[in-house]
Amino acid sequence: MNISTPVNISTQARTLAKDLLNFIDLSPSPWHAVEQIEQQLLSTGFTKLDETQAWQLSTGKRYFVVRGGASIIAFTLGSKPLPDAGFRMVGAHTDSPSLRLKPKAAYETDGLLRIGVEVYGGPILATFTDRDLSIAGRVTIRTETDHAIKLLKFDDALMRLPNLAIHMNREVNEKGLKLNKQTELPLLFGESAAGVEAEQQFLAYIAAALNIAPQDILTFEFNVFDTQKGSFWGANQEFITNSQLDNLASCHAAVTALLNTSNQESSNICALFDHEEVGSESATGASGSFLSDVINRITANIGLSEEERLRALAQSFFVSADMAHAYHPNHAGAYEPCHHVMVNQGPVIKTNANQRYATNADTAARFISLCERAKVPFQQYSHRTDLGCGSTIGPILASGLGVASVDVGSPMWAMHSIRESAGVLDHHYMIEALSTLFNS
Repeated sequence: MNISTPVNISTQARTLAKDLLNFIDLSPSPWHAVEQIEQQLLSTGFTKLDETQAWQLSTGKRYFVVRGGASIIAFTLGSKPLPDAGFRMVGAHTDSPSLRLKPKAAYETDGLLRIGVEVYGGPILATFTDRDLSIAGRVTIRTETDHAIKLLKFDDALMRLPNLAIHMNREVNEKGLKLNKQTELPLLFGESAAGVEAEQQFLAYIAAALNIAPQDILTFEFNVFDTQKGSFWGANQEFITNSQLDNLASCHAAVTALLNTSNQESSNICALFDHEEVGSESATGASGSFLSDVINRITANIGLSEEERLRALAQSFFVSADMAHAYHPNHAGAYEPCHHVMVNQGPVIKTNANQRYATNADTAARFISLCERAKVPFQQYSHRTDLGCGSTIGPILASGLGVASVDVGSPMWAMHSIRESAGVLDHHYMIEALSTLFNS
Protein backbone atom coordinates (compact mmCIF):
# COMPACT_ATOMS: atom_id res chain seq x y z
CA MET A 1 0.00 0.00 0.00
CA ASN A 2 1.39 3.41 -0.93
CA ILE A 3 1.43 5.67 2.11
CA SER A 4 -0.22 8.46 0.12
CA THR A 5 -3.23 6.26 -0.74
CA PRO A 6 -6.33 7.19 1.30
CA VAL A 7 -7.12 4.43 3.78
CA ASN A 8 -10.53 2.77 3.54
CA ILE A 9 -11.65 2.18 7.12
CA SER A 10 -14.46 -0.30 7.62
CA THR A 11 -17.26 0.25 10.11
CA GLN A 12 -16.06 -2.77 12.06
CA ALA A 13 -12.52 -1.38 12.36
CA ARG A 14 -13.84 1.98 13.56
CA THR A 15 -16.09 0.29 16.10
CA LEU A 16 -13.19 -1.74 17.50
CA ALA A 17 -10.96 1.35 17.65
CA LYS A 18 -13.67 3.31 19.45
CA ASP A 19 -14.09 0.45 21.90
CA LEU A 20 -10.33 0.53 22.52
CA LEU A 21 -10.36 4.28 23.18
CA ASN A 22 -13.25 3.87 25.64
CA PHE A 23 -11.40 1.04 27.39
CA ILE A 24 -8.31 3.20 27.82
CA ASP A 25 -10.34 6.19 29.04
CA LEU A 26 -11.81 3.96 31.76
CA SER A 27 -8.41 2.46 32.62
CA PRO A 28 -6.13 5.23 33.91
CA SER A 29 -4.22 2.73 36.07
CA PRO A 30 -3.37 -0.99 35.77
CA TRP A 31 -5.86 -1.74 38.54
CA HIS A 32 -8.65 -0.02 36.63
CA ALA A 33 -7.67 -1.87 33.43
CA VAL A 34 -7.95 -5.24 35.15
CA GLU A 35 -11.26 -4.25 36.72
CA GLN A 36 -12.64 -3.39 33.27
CA ILE A 37 -11.45 -6.71 31.84
CA GLU A 38 -12.82 -8.62 34.83
CA GLN A 39 -16.28 -7.13 34.38
CA GLN A 40 -16.20 -7.91 30.66
CA LEU A 41 -15.24 -11.53 31.31
CA LEU A 42 -17.92 -11.98 33.96
CA SER A 43 -20.56 -10.58 31.62
CA THR A 44 -19.61 -13.07 28.90
CA GLY A 45 -19.78 -16.26 30.95
CA PHE A 46 -16.32 -16.59 32.47
CA THR A 47 -16.01 -17.92 36.03
CA LYS A 48 -13.69 -16.16 38.46
CA LEU A 49 -11.24 -18.35 40.35
CA ASP A 50 -9.47 -17.58 43.62
CA GLU A 51 -5.84 -18.59 44.06
CA THR A 52 -6.47 -19.33 47.75
CA GLN A 53 -9.25 -21.80 46.99
CA ALA A 54 -9.36 -25.24 45.37
CA TRP A 55 -10.18 -25.19 41.66
CA GLN A 56 -12.70 -27.44 39.94
CA LEU A 57 -12.25 -27.13 36.17
CA SER A 58 -14.30 -28.62 33.35
CA THR A 59 -13.67 -29.04 29.62
CA GLY A 60 -15.54 -26.48 27.55
CA LYS A 61 -15.65 -23.93 30.37
CA ARG A 62 -14.03 -20.49 30.63
CA TYR A 63 -12.21 -19.10 33.66
CA PHE A 64 -10.06 -16.24 34.90
CA VAL A 65 -7.96 -15.39 37.94
CA VAL A 66 -6.57 -12.05 39.19
CA ARG A 67 -3.33 -11.58 41.10
CA GLY A 68 -2.45 -8.37 42.92
CA GLY A 69 -5.27 -6.42 41.31
CA ALA A 70 -3.21 -5.52 38.23
CA SER A 71 -2.52 -8.88 36.55
CA ILE A 72 -5.13 -11.21 35.11
CA ILE A 73 -5.08 -14.56 33.32
CA ALA A 74 -8.15 -15.83 31.45
CA PHE A 75 -8.32 -19.28 29.90
CA THR A 76 -10.60 -21.70 28.10
CA LEU A 77 -10.37 -25.49 28.24
CA GLY A 78 -10.93 -27.17 24.89
CA SER A 79 -11.85 -30.74 24.05
CA LYS A 80 -8.54 -31.69 22.40
CA PRO A 81 -6.16 -33.53 24.78
CA LEU A 82 -3.59 -31.02 26.03
CA PRO A 83 -0.57 -33.31 25.58
CA ASP A 84 -1.44 -33.52 21.87
CA ALA A 85 -2.66 -29.94 21.24
CA GLY A 86 -0.97 -27.74 23.84
CA PHE A 87 -2.06 -24.20 24.72
CA ARG A 88 -2.53 -21.22 22.43
CA MET A 89 -1.29 -18.28 24.51
CA VAL A 90 -1.19 -14.50 24.15
CA GLY A 91 0.56 -12.27 26.69
CA ALA A 92 0.62 -8.50 27.16
CA HIS A 93 1.10 -6.01 29.99
CA THR A 94 -1.32 -3.73 31.81
CA ASP A 95 1.14 -1.06 32.98
CA SER A 96 2.44 1.97 31.07
CA PRO A 97 5.27 4.45 31.72
CA SER A 98 4.03 7.23 33.95
CA LEU A 99 4.48 9.18 37.15
CA ARG A 100 3.48 7.57 40.44
CA LEU A 101 2.77 9.42 43.68
CA LYS A 102 5.12 8.87 46.59
CA PRO A 103 3.64 7.40 49.82
CA LYS A 104 3.78 10.80 51.54
CA ALA A 105 3.16 12.89 48.46
CA ALA A 106 1.93 16.34 49.49
CA TYR A 107 4.04 19.21 50.76
CA GLU A 108 3.82 22.99 50.79
CA THR A 109 6.17 25.62 49.42
CA ASP A 110 5.45 29.31 48.99
CA GLY A 111 1.75 28.88 49.67
CA LEU A 112 1.28 26.17 47.04
CA LEU A 113 0.56 22.47 47.49
CA ARG A 114 2.94 20.28 45.53
CA ILE A 115 2.69 16.55 44.92
CA GLY A 116 5.86 14.49 44.95
CA VAL A 117 6.10 11.87 42.23
CA GLU A 118 8.43 9.10 41.18
CA VAL A 119 9.15 8.16 37.58
CA TYR A 120 7.67 4.77 36.70
CA GLY A 121 9.40 3.13 33.76
CA GLY A 122 10.65 5.29 30.90
CA PRO A 123 8.09 7.97 30.01
CA ILE A 124 8.92 10.96 27.80
CA LEU A 125 8.81 13.39 30.70
CA ALA A 126 8.48 16.55 28.61
CA THR A 127 5.09 15.33 27.35
CA PHE A 128 3.65 15.57 30.88
CA THR A 129 4.07 19.36 30.92
CA ASP A 130 1.08 21.66 30.39
CA ARG A 131 -1.41 18.78 30.38
CA ASP A 132 -4.65 18.43 32.38
CA LEU A 133 -3.45 15.79 34.81
CA SER A 134 -5.25 13.79 37.46
CA ILE A 135 -4.66 10.68 39.55
CA ALA A 136 -6.14 7.19 39.68
CA GLY A 137 -5.28 4.04 41.54
CA ARG A 138 -6.17 2.17 44.68
CA VAL A 139 -6.57 3.14 48.32
CA THR A 140 -6.33 0.76 51.27
CA ILE A 141 -8.80 1.79 53.95
CA ARG A 142 -9.38 0.69 57.50
CA THR A 143 -12.45 -1.45 58.25
CA GLU A 144 -13.95 -2.65 61.50
CA THR A 145 -12.22 -6.02 61.21
CA ASP A 146 -9.24 -5.51 58.89
CA HIS A 147 -8.76 -3.43 55.72
CA ALA A 148 -10.23 -3.16 52.23
CA ILE A 149 -9.00 -1.90 48.85
CA LYS A 150 -10.98 0.69 46.92
CA LEU A 151 -10.30 1.88 43.39
CA LEU A 152 -10.43 5.63 42.90
CA LYS A 153 -10.29 7.83 39.81
CA PHE A 154 -10.58 11.62 39.75
CA ASP A 155 -12.13 12.66 36.44
CA ASP A 156 -11.41 16.38 36.81
CA ALA A 157 -8.00 17.88 36.14
CA LEU A 158 -6.42 18.13 39.60
CA MET A 159 -2.76 18.75 38.90
CA ARG A 160 -0.42 20.32 36.41
CA LEU A 161 3.25 20.53 35.52
CA PRO A 162 3.58 24.03 34.04
CA ASN A 163 6.49 24.71 31.73
CA LEU A 164 9.03 27.35 32.61
CA ALA A 165 8.47 30.35 30.34
CA ILE A 166 10.85 30.59 27.40
CA HIS A 167 12.04 33.93 28.78
CA MET A 168 13.77 31.97 31.59
CA ASN A 169 14.74 29.01 29.40
CA ARG A 170 15.94 30.59 26.16
CA GLU A 171 17.59 27.45 24.76
CA VAL A 172 14.68 25.07 25.25
CA ASN A 173 13.96 24.85 21.51
CA GLU A 174 17.60 24.18 20.68
CA LYS A 175 18.56 21.84 23.52
CA GLY A 176 15.18 20.34 24.39
CA LEU A 177 13.24 20.32 27.64
CA LYS A 178 15.15 18.61 30.42
CA LEU A 179 13.51 18.10 33.81
CA ASN A 180 15.29 17.25 37.03
CA LYS A 181 13.36 14.25 38.35
CA GLN A 182 13.57 15.35 41.98
CA THR A 183 13.15 19.11 41.88
CA GLU A 184 11.25 19.87 38.66
CA LEU A 185 8.68 17.06 38.45
CA PRO A 186 6.50 17.76 41.54
CA LEU A 187 2.99 18.61 40.36
CA LEU A 188 1.07 21.72 41.41
CA PHE A 189 -2.12 20.70 43.21
CA GLY A 190 -3.56 23.90 44.64
CA GLU A 191 -3.19 26.67 47.16
CA SER A 192 -2.40 25.59 50.70
CA ALA A 193 -4.99 26.14 53.39
CA ALA A 194 -3.86 28.23 56.35
CA GLY A 195 -3.16 26.14 59.42
CA VAL A 196 -3.64 22.76 57.67
CA GLU A 197 -0.65 20.51 57.10
CA ALA A 198 -0.20 19.68 53.40
CA GLU A 199 -0.44 15.92 53.76
CA GLN A 200 -3.61 16.19 55.82
CA GLN A 201 -5.14 18.49 53.21
CA PHE A 202 -4.35 15.96 50.49
CA LEU A 203 -5.66 12.99 52.49
CA ALA A 204 -8.84 14.89 53.29
CA TYR A 205 -9.42 15.35 49.55
CA ILE A 206 -9.04 11.60 48.94
CA ALA A 207 -11.20 10.72 51.96
CA ALA A 208 -14.00 12.98 50.78
CA ALA A 209 -14.09 11.18 47.43
CA LEU A 210 -14.41 7.84 49.24
CA ASN A 211 -16.83 9.17 51.86
CA ILE A 212 -14.59 8.07 54.72
CA ALA A 213 -12.58 9.79 57.47
CA PRO A 214 -8.98 10.76 56.56
CA GLN A 215 -7.64 8.67 59.44
CA ASP A 216 -9.13 5.57 57.83
CA ILE A 217 -6.74 5.84 54.88
CA LEU A 218 -3.92 3.36 55.45
CA THR A 219 -2.02 3.45 52.15
CA PHE A 220 -2.49 4.37 48.50
CA GLU A 221 -0.98 3.77 45.06
CA PHE A 222 -1.78 6.49 42.54
CA ASN A 223 -0.91 6.79 38.88
CA VAL A 224 -0.80 10.19 37.16
CA PHE A 225 -2.86 10.31 33.96
CA ASP A 226 -3.99 12.75 31.28
CA THR A 227 -7.69 13.56 31.53
CA GLN A 228 -8.02 14.25 27.78
CA LYS A 229 -10.07 11.51 26.16
CA GLY A 230 -8.87 9.42 23.26
CA SER A 231 -9.84 10.51 19.76
CA PHE A 232 -9.60 9.80 16.05
CA TRP A 233 -7.48 12.06 13.85
CA GLY A 234 -6.15 12.37 10.30
CA ALA A 235 -7.55 13.46 6.94
CA ASN A 236 -9.69 10.31 6.86
CA GLN A 237 -9.83 9.84 10.63
CA GLU A 238 -7.60 6.84 10.06
CA PHE A 239 -5.48 7.31 13.20
CA ILE A 240 -6.21 7.16 16.92
CA THR A 241 -4.54 8.92 19.82
CA ASN A 242 -4.65 8.33 23.55
CA SER A 243 -2.42 7.63 26.50
CA GLN A 244 -1.36 4.05 27.30
CA LEU A 245 -1.75 2.59 23.80
CA ASP A 246 1.47 0.90 24.89
CA ASN A 247 0.27 -1.55 25.99
CA LEU A 248 -3.47 -1.40 26.67
CA ALA A 249 -4.07 -1.71 22.92
CA SER A 250 -2.50 -5.18 23.04
CA CYS A 251 -4.48 -6.09 26.17
CA HIS A 252 -7.71 -5.03 24.47
CA ALA A 253 -6.83 -6.94 21.29
CA ALA A 254 -5.98 -10.10 23.25
CA VAL A 255 -9.16 -10.07 25.33
CA THR A 256 -11.33 -9.23 22.32
CA ALA A 257 -9.76 -12.10 20.39
CA LEU A 258 -10.35 -14.52 23.26
CA LEU A 259 -14.00 -13.49 23.41
CA ASN A 260 -14.23 -14.03 19.63
CA THR A 261 -13.19 -17.66 20.03
CA SER A 262 -15.75 -20.13 18.74
CA ASN A 263 -13.49 -23.20 18.52
CA GLN A 264 -14.41 -25.57 21.35
CA GLU A 265 -11.37 -27.79 20.74
CA SER A 266 -8.47 -25.45 21.58
CA SER A 267 -7.26 -24.57 25.07
CA ASN A 268 -6.41 -20.88 25.13
CA ILE A 269 -4.72 -18.54 27.61
CA CYS A 270 -4.75 -14.74 27.70
CA ALA A 271 -2.19 -13.53 30.27
CA LEU A 272 -1.89 -9.83 31.12
CA PHE A 273 0.86 -8.79 33.54
CA ASP A 274 1.80 -5.78 35.61
CA HIS A 275 5.31 -4.27 35.94
CA GLU A 276 6.64 -4.91 32.42
CA GLU A 277 7.80 -1.31 32.16
CA VAL A 278 10.05 -1.75 35.21
CA GLY A 279 11.49 -5.17 34.42
CA SER A 280 8.70 -7.64 35.31
CA GLU A 281 10.49 -8.72 38.52
CA SER A 282 7.52 -9.01 40.85
CA ALA A 283 4.89 -11.47 42.05
CA THR A 284 2.50 -10.03 39.45
CA GLY A 285 5.06 -9.54 36.67
CA ALA A 286 5.95 -11.89 33.84
CA SER A 287 9.12 -12.95 35.69
CA GLY A 288 6.98 -14.13 38.58
CA SER A 289 5.24 -17.48 38.88
CA PHE A 290 1.72 -16.39 37.89
CA LEU A 291 1.48 -18.01 34.45
CA SER A 292 3.38 -21.17 35.40
CA ASP A 293 1.24 -21.48 38.53
CA VAL A 294 -1.96 -21.27 36.47
CA ILE A 295 -0.70 -23.78 33.90
CA ASN A 296 0.40 -26.19 36.62
CA ARG A 297 -2.95 -25.93 38.36
CA ILE A 298 -4.83 -26.51 35.09
CA THR A 299 -2.84 -29.60 34.20
CA ALA A 300 -3.00 -31.01 37.73
CA ASN A 301 -6.73 -30.34 37.96
CA ILE A 302 -7.52 -32.27 34.81
CA GLY A 303 -5.28 -35.13 35.89
CA LEU A 304 -2.23 -34.79 33.64
CA SER A 305 1.01 -36.41 34.71
CA GLU A 306 4.27 -34.46 34.75
CA GLU A 307 5.20 -36.13 31.47
CA GLU A 308 1.91 -35.05 29.92
CA ARG A 309 2.30 -31.48 31.23
CA LEU A 310 5.70 -31.19 29.58
CA ARG A 311 4.29 -32.61 26.36
CA ALA A 312 1.53 -30.00 26.46
CA LEU A 313 4.07 -27.18 26.84
CA ALA A 314 6.13 -28.59 23.96
CA GLN A 315 3.00 -28.38 21.78
CA SER A 316 2.16 -24.83 22.88
CA PHE A 317 2.67 -21.51 21.12
CA PHE A 318 3.03 -18.15 22.86
CA VAL A 319 2.47 -14.74 21.25
CA SER A 320 3.94 -11.80 23.16
CA ALA A 321 1.86 -8.80 22.06
CA ASP A 322 3.44 -5.39 22.65
CA MET A 323 3.45 -2.27 20.53
CA ALA A 324 5.98 -1.62 17.73
CA HIS A 325 7.84 1.46 16.49
CA ALA A 326 6.21 2.93 13.39
CA TYR A 327 8.36 4.78 10.88
CA HIS A 328 8.41 8.54 11.52
CA PRO A 329 9.27 10.51 8.34
CA ASN A 330 10.59 13.48 10.34
CA HIS A 331 13.23 11.23 11.92
CA ALA A 332 14.18 8.85 9.12
CA GLY A 333 17.70 8.37 10.49
CA ALA A 334 16.40 6.63 13.62
CA TYR A 335 15.31 3.53 11.73
CA GLU A 336 16.98 0.48 10.26
CA PRO A 337 16.90 0.47 6.42
CA CYS A 338 14.49 -2.13 4.97
CA HIS A 339 12.55 -2.21 8.25
CA HIS A 340 10.33 0.85 7.98
CA VAL A 341 7.13 -0.23 9.71
CA MET A 342 4.10 1.72 8.50
CA VAL A 343 0.92 2.58 10.38
CA ASN A 344 -2.25 0.87 9.09
CA GLN A 345 -0.26 -1.79 7.24
CA GLY A 346 -0.59 -4.69 9.63
CA PRO A 347 0.86 -6.45 12.68
CA VAL A 348 4.62 -6.24 13.15
CA ILE A 349 6.85 -9.26 13.81
CA LYS A 350 9.75 -8.04 15.96
CA THR A 351 13.18 -9.70 15.75
CA ASN A 352 16.42 -9.11 17.65
CA ALA A 353 19.52 -11.30 17.34
CA ASN A 354 20.39 -10.68 21.00
CA GLN A 355 17.06 -12.09 22.18
CA ARG A 356 15.50 -8.82 23.29
CA TYR A 357 12.53 -10.30 21.43
CA ALA A 358 11.61 -14.01 21.53
CA THR A 359 11.09 -14.33 17.76
CA ASN A 360 13.02 -16.84 15.69
CA ALA A 361 12.65 -17.95 12.07
CA ASP A 362 10.23 -20.74 12.93
CA THR A 363 7.95 -18.72 15.23
CA ALA A 364 7.95 -15.77 12.80
CA ALA A 365 6.81 -18.12 10.05
CA ARG A 366 4.06 -19.48 12.30
CA PHE A 367 2.75 -15.96 12.93
CA ILE A 368 2.97 -15.12 9.21
CA SER A 369 0.81 -18.18 8.58
CA LEU A 370 -1.75 -16.90 11.10
CA CYS A 371 -1.86 -13.52 9.34
CA GLU A 372 -2.30 -15.16 5.95
CA ARG A 373 -5.15 -17.31 7.25
CA ALA A 374 -6.73 -14.21 8.83
CA LYS A 375 -6.25 -12.34 5.52
CA VAL A 376 -4.38 -9.46 7.17
CA PRO A 377 -1.06 -7.92 6.11
CA PHE A 378 2.06 -8.25 8.24
CA GLN A 379 5.37 -6.42 8.62
CA GLN A 380 8.80 -7.20 10.05
CA TYR A 381 10.88 -4.99 12.32
CA SER A 382 14.48 -4.90 13.46
CA HIS A 383 15.91 -2.08 15.58
CA ARG A 384 18.70 0.16 14.33
CA THR A 385 21.94 -1.62 15.30
CA ASP A 386 23.61 1.32 17.02
CA LEU A 387 20.59 2.04 19.25
CA GLY A 388 19.65 0.11 22.36
CA CYS A 389 16.68 -2.18 21.77
CA GLY A 390 13.86 -2.42 24.28
CA SER A 391 12.50 -5.77 25.37
CA THR A 392 9.17 -7.39 26.24
CA ILE A 393 7.68 -10.19 28.30
CA GLY A 394 8.39 -12.51 25.35
CA PRO A 395 11.94 -13.63 26.21
CA ILE A 396 11.05 -13.86 29.91
CA LEU A 397 8.16 -16.27 29.39
CA ALA A 398 9.82 -18.16 26.53
CA SER A 399 12.77 -18.99 28.77
CA GLY A 400 10.65 -19.67 31.84
CA LEU A 401 8.17 -21.98 30.15
CA GLY A 402 10.30 -23.41 27.36
CA VAL A 403 7.54 -22.61 24.87
CA ALA A 404 7.92 -21.59 21.22
CA SER A 405 7.31 -17.81 21.23
CA VAL A 406 7.08 -14.81 18.93
CA ASP A 407 7.06 -11.07 19.64
CA VAL A 408 4.56 -9.00 17.69
CA GLY A 409 2.82 -5.64 18.00
CA SER A 410 0.79 -2.96 16.29
CA PRO A 411 2.79 -0.02 14.90
CA MET A 412 2.57 3.28 16.75
CA TRP A 413 4.13 6.72 17.02
CA ALA A 414 5.40 8.49 20.14
CA MET A 415 5.82 5.36 22.27
CA HIS A 416 6.03 6.31 25.98
CA SER A 417 4.61 9.77 25.39
CA ILE A 418 1.60 10.74 27.47
CA ARG A 419 -0.20 11.06 24.11
CA GLU A 420 0.54 8.19 21.72
CA SER A 421 -0.82 7.50 18.23
CA ALA A 422 -1.63 4.38 16.20
CA GLY A 423 -3.74 3.20 13.25
CA VAL A 424 -7.42 2.28 13.19
CA LEU A 425 -6.86 -0.61 10.78
CA ASP A 426 -3.93 -2.07 12.72
CA HIS A 427 -6.00 -2.70 15.83
CA HIS A 428 -8.54 -4.61 13.73
CA TYR A 429 -5.75 -6.53 11.99
CA MET A 430 -4.20 -7.58 15.32
CA ILE A 431 -7.53 -8.78 16.69
CA GLU A 432 -8.08 -10.86 13.54
CA ALA A 433 -4.62 -12.44 13.78
CA LEU A 434 -4.99 -13.29 17.49
CA SER A 435 -8.53 -14.60 16.91
CA THR A 436 -7.12 -16.94 14.27
CA LEU A 437 -4.56 -18.19 16.80
CA PHE A 438 -7.17 -18.89 19.44
CA ASN A 439 -9.43 -20.61 16.90
CA SER A 440 -6.62 -22.83 15.54
